[in-house]
Amino acid sequence: MAAAMALATVVERRTGNSGWIDVVWTFGLGATGVLGALLPFGDAPLARRLLVAALALAWALRLGLHIARRTRGIAEDPRYAKLRRDWGERADAQMARMLQIQALASIPLALGIVLAAHQPAPTLGWRDLAGTLVFAVGIAGGAVADRQLRAFSRSGQGGICDRGLWAWSRHPNYFFECVLWCAYAVIAAAYPLGWIALLAPAAITFLLVRISGIPPLEEHMLAKHGAAYCAYQEKTSALVPLPRKG
Repeated sequence: MAAAMALATVVERRTGNSGWIDVVWTFGLGATGVLGALLPFGDAPLARRLLVAALALAWALRLGLHIARRTRGIAEDPRYAKLRRDWGERADAQMARMLQIQALASIPLALGIVLAAHQPAPTLGWRDLAGTLVFAVGIAGGAVADRQLRAFSRSGQGGICDRGLWAWSRHPNYFFECVLWCAYAVIAAAYPLGWIALLAPAAITFLLVRISGIPPLEEHMLAKHGAAYCAYQEKTSALVPLPRKG
């Protein structure tokens, strides 16, 4: 992940579009997870290692290609652009440092994948099935949320997307991302060290809710839409889909 984020630093400087950072992070984490799942150590059966590797690959392809498609249509990611403005002359060095911190923050996520893949039960069982179902809900829900937002943006109506899943949550894509990462903890649960895989959903939830997801995005949306977004905030749950207030 350190190598992936070093590459992201180079890509961001060469292109001038910080949106590619998240593309590189996604494919980098996916590749790290797949490699960690397939490495032949421990007593886990090949079938489980292949299953978990396939889950990690599916996540990386779905999310990475979605972000890449979005990035091609923008000049800059507003979250990173604001950081660059705040950092001023120190922007290049600070950006490189922050991306390496992102690499460190990825460790619990990659570890969750590895622990699930190397859960040593000799055959696939109900936990593997349950984890796969949780993963399917997460990846499908995220895809639907992204598709709804993309369709709204293309409609040219402007304003705030508050239909479909976005009528229930201000960030349904983030909610389903958190659900998806629970899959690895479910698969790893029978492993003596499997409880450590709980760090994966805990880490992604913390990052999205407190650090790199909701806070900078909501700050951007408030600056862009003002009172209209305030009204949306008052009526709509931030993360977990819930009936609207009022």
